[in-house]
Amino acid sequence: MKATLEALEASLRAVLFGQEQVIRELLATAVAGGHALLEGLPGLGKTLLARAFAEASGLSYRRIQFTPDLLPADVTGTEILEDGRFVFRPGPIFAQVVLADEINRATPKTQSALLEAMQERGVTVGGTRYALPEPFLVLATQNPLELEGTYPLPEAQLDRFMSKIAVQAPPRATWMRILSEEPAAPQPVEGLDLLEARRQSQQVVVSQPALEAIANTAQLASEEKHLRMGLSPRGAKAWLNLAKALAYLSGRAHLDWDDLRSAARPALSHRLLLTEEAQFEGLRIEQIIQDLLRRTMPK
Repeated sequence: MKATLEALEASLRAVLFGQEQVIRELLATAVAGGHALLEGLPGLGKTLLARAFAEASGLSYRRIQFTPDLLPADVTGTEILEDGRFVFRPGPIFAQVVLADEINRATPKTQSALLEAMQERGVTVGGTRYALPEPFLVLATQNPLELEGTYPLPEAQLDRFMSKIAVQAPPRATWMRILSEEPAAPQPVEGLDLLEARRQSQQVVVSQPALEAIANTAQLASEEKHLRMGLSPRGAKAWLNLAKALAYLSGRAHLDWDDLRSAARPALSHRLLLTEEAQFEGLRIEQIIQDLLRRTMPK
């Protein structure tokens, strides 16, 4: 399975140049069974990466373009009257990889349509629950909040994402490659089983000191004066599972401190929310996370 995942990673790197860390964090999120929020300026390849991941992994794929006039039924599906009875017509959420493109351009009401799907792996329409296919992965893209026409995601929605992956502009050397080469078509990977990879990643051994470090970090975050929201149990579990997936992708059967540090930013940056005073002072959430890790983990 590890060789299969390495082939998938290589396929994605041939499509999106210079974003190795983004690709690794996305694969770790998929292996851990979570959902990913990709944030970055328009044109950096977020949508391209999501489509390439679905094509290379052989999973069914649907794209939902979030706009201010999108309704919840446009996402989940609706019941229509047919031959004297109501028949459910599934929406685009019924796919294994769902791209919620520019999710923060839709209203909070429509954003909330994803809550049940992301947490319960199903949707309820007309009092009937419909299960979603497995594996089920939501890849949402969003533009930075300072751009015009965006709505901030509510805290409950953010917490459903296992990771928030920052997509930055590539370095200069990669710019030259982007301008001179055409990206390759995603190469399908044979034998990929994300459910089996998830089962195997859960068997990664975690030491008692590592578990204590996570618990201590959660406790310190709840006491941090610059944070208006600390780390929830769901957030702590997401951090642990993402770190285990990173260790698994690296071919190790045990978790080390570098795995926890690497998983901290994507797992915690959207869960630990700064106070207004901290934002006014110019503090960044990455600084708070680094300070917490420095106080709870060995150098």
